[in-house]
Amino acid sequence: MSWVPIPADLVILIHDTVLNPGELQGPARDKSTEGALGRVENRVNHGRIGDVFDLGAAYAEAVSQGHRFDDANKRTAYAVMVVAMQANGLRMTLAPDIIGPRIIDLAQGRLAAGDLAARLRRAAET
Repeated sequence: MSWVPIPADLVILIHDTVLNPGELQGPARDKSTEGALGRVENRVNHGRIGDVFDLGAAYAEAVSQGHRFDDANKRTAYAVMVVAMQANGLRMTLAPDIIGPRIIDLAQGRLAAGDLAARLRRAAET
């Protein structure tokens, strides 16, 4: 299957739009947005992305655990996940108050990307 990738410059732009006043714009020093996104590309290349939910969850995991930014990594992960799924044909509303806590769990390693993908699938069915 072919997926529309989310480029690093778009991730940085998304990050800068989700910031609250006073938070730091742009990427953190000595971290690579491309490197974090390479985790998603690796999964795609090795056939570990079965559907758009897997793809969205993979982006959320890569961004939230990559700590690419000084502020707003989890908010950026949520927004990038939504953009990735929309860019790949899924139009659904993801309430931040419902999915947001799962992004926190994902970022802290308490939730696997596959489990987030399963939750997203269930949300799409309702």
